[in-house]
Amino acid sequence: MTDRTYLNWPFLDEAHRELHRAVEAWRDRDLRLQDDADPYAACRSYVSQLGEAGWLKYAVPGGNGGPDTLDVRSICLIRETLGYASGLAEFAFAMQGLGSGPIALFGSDALKKQYLPEAAAGRSIAAFAISEAGAGSDLSAMQTVARRDGASIVINGEKTWISNAGLAGHYVVFCRWPDGGEKSFLAVVVDADNPGLSVGAAIEVMAPHPLGTIMFRDCRVAADHVIGEPGKGMRVALGTLDVFRTTVGAAAVGFARRALDEALRHVRSRIAFGKPLSEFQMTQARLADMATAIDAAALLVYRAAWVRDRGADRITREAAMAKLVATESAQRVIDDAVQLLGGRGVVRGEPVERLYREIRALRIYEGTSEIQKLVIAGQLLRD
Repeated sequence: MTDRTYLNWPFLDEAHRELHRAVEAWRDRDLRLQDDADPYAACRSYVSQLGEAGWLKYAVPGGNGGPDTLDVRSICLIRETLGYASGLAEFAFAMQGLGSGPIALFGSDALKKQYLPEAAAGRSIAAFAISEAGAGSDLSAMQTVARRDGASIVINGEKTWISNAGLAGHYVVFCRWPDGGEKSFLAVVVDADNPGLSVGAAIEVMAPHPLGTIMFRDCRVAADHVIGEPGKGMRVALGTLDVFRTTVGAAAVGFARRALDEALRHVRSRIAFGKPLSEFQMTQARLADMATAIDAAALLVYRAAWVRDRGADRITREAAMAKLVATESAQRVIDDAVQLLGGRGVVRGEPVERLYREIRALRIYEGTSEIQKLVIAGQLLRD
């Protein structure tokens, strides 16, 4: 396994190191890998396993006896550690956090009590519904709309590219809120069994993943299921993404570390022209670039998480830098690993082949790399 001295960086304390050791030991000893199964069945299994083992409480604060606040460094370490072994397992962990994060960060005490314990225990799956066919990175272009009707909120519209569509017990849904003006939005919790909500066919993607479309037709929800202030839904969305965007970078670091380890094993044992590949200078130069890129990405990831855990209200620039560099670097590292493995690297079922398919989505979801650059530039110009 690649160098672990990064665990001694000042961004992490002994509690984080103990957490990493515990999750890694559980992963290697007890995690039942399901990545070759149907992705819906796999995610159900992973959520259940993670809940039973007690790891989900780090992504879903205030539930199942866990901490009352989010510790972003802990989420990063767990995503990195799980991502090393399974992209679907780390996805299952992360989505429990993202789908519960708006409630944990901005929800009422009643909503927290209703939803967080079940999510933290792995008995209910969470989902975050914001993307639309015509409104991906441009969140302000969403067309799903909510209106007040007496003591209820009525939602009409459609969301797509929704992770856990068809699996979730609840969806945190973001809508336009004309009652508050043209730039007003609403965040609301909708139960999966609501008769006004329906789920479309699954969307098949290059790395199997539970993904789909959800539709709202006069979907009636109690007004007390609104998260935060009516009209401030965009603040809820961006505040949640500000926390979890950093952890996407951590998942990418986990993918990249696995790719480097696979490459190291291969070049030490593969003989070409009478000697191991590891003795060729071109191989050594590639390995050096891979290792340096991973450490640079990890530094940005854990710097952003540390800043947030130290009490910063927003880490917009730090999170954007972390996600941008970590995901782009991981793509290059994994591509290099495929190249070093040669023919093996493109064989279905090889770890680096799986990683090559899995990493691609991380450069898109929760804000594309291009959006991250705009965010960073905007912060610089504003400063």
